[in-house]
Amino acid sequence: MSLTPLPEDWMQPVTAFMAHLRHEKHYSEHTLTQYKTQLIQAAQYFSDHAPSWLEVSGEQIRRYSMKLRGQNYSPRTINLKLSCIRSLYKFLKLKSQSQQAVVNPAKGIRGPKFQKPLPKNLDVDQMGQLLEIQADDALAIRDKAMMELMYSSGLRLSELVGANLLDVKDGEIRVLGKGGKERVVPVGGKALNALADWLKIRPQFATLEEPALFVSKLKRRISPRHVRARMKEWGLKQGVSTPIHPHKLRHSFASHMLESSGDLRAVQEMLGHASLSATQVYTHLDFQHLAKVYDSAHPRAKKQKDE
Repeated sequence: MSLTPLPEDWMQPVTAFMAHLRHEKHYSEHTLTQYKTQLIQAAQYFSDHAPSWLEVSGEQIRRYSMKLRGQNYSPRTINLKLSCIRSLYKFLKLKSQSQQAVVNPAKGIRGPKFQKPLPKNLDVDQMGQLLEIQADDALAIRDKAMMELMYSSGLRLSELVGANLLDVKDGEIRVLGKGGKERVVPVGGKALNALADWLKIRPQFATLEEPALFVSKLKRRISPRHVRARMKEWGLKQGVSTPIHPHKLRHSFASHMLESSGDLRAVQEMLGHASLSATQVYTHLDFQHLAKVYDSAHPRAKKQKDE
């Protein structure tokens, strides 16, 4: 889809929406980029058929969806694009000061059905294998503390790198999640021990004024890219049979907590999910685990497997 400069009537609502997401919703840069890209691509199509966002019809949105299908976009991507459009209209409706009510032409228009992929997690033995690090140098001590904390408290990568020294207190950590929402999560004993080991040597890497809990050799807050690279490296070093990335530790936390407690609400709170539906995906994961156990243990399941 080629991009040409858009008239102000199309860009101004997008710009105002982006400012709303940035300053009022506190969305991350990654999310803001996603929204802007999807909306500008949609505006490129609609501007050939309507004079402004407010005059786009539901039929035109359906045709846009059909066009995307014809271009072999995945159902997941089409739904993402439609979701961004719906959100823009919700914003325009909310902010409208004109007498004429803004109609959301995207309301009720659904994209193609798709099955959300289940989150990939490590089992308990794999987590143990990953975290049994011989922390014999400063960076290994830091990395162990990062991974223990992430698995202990189910942190997102952005929450881990954004954590400050003063956020850890009395066996808990205060984190700022999506949309700037604050939550407090318990930190387990092993993670606290790993953090204590890291804090003893942290002054080698950080100035007195540096607030970040985790810092790099460059004496500044560690970056998400650096954390991803280090965790991937540790997965290989520890011989874990599946690639390691930071979100897999959060998935593992959620799955293991749910398997042990069955308390969906508590896990939702600890993960900082806005809705229960986001956490429910782990119940499917748990069912998969049960199905696997059944297949390997039940005589009839075994028989079917052998046939």
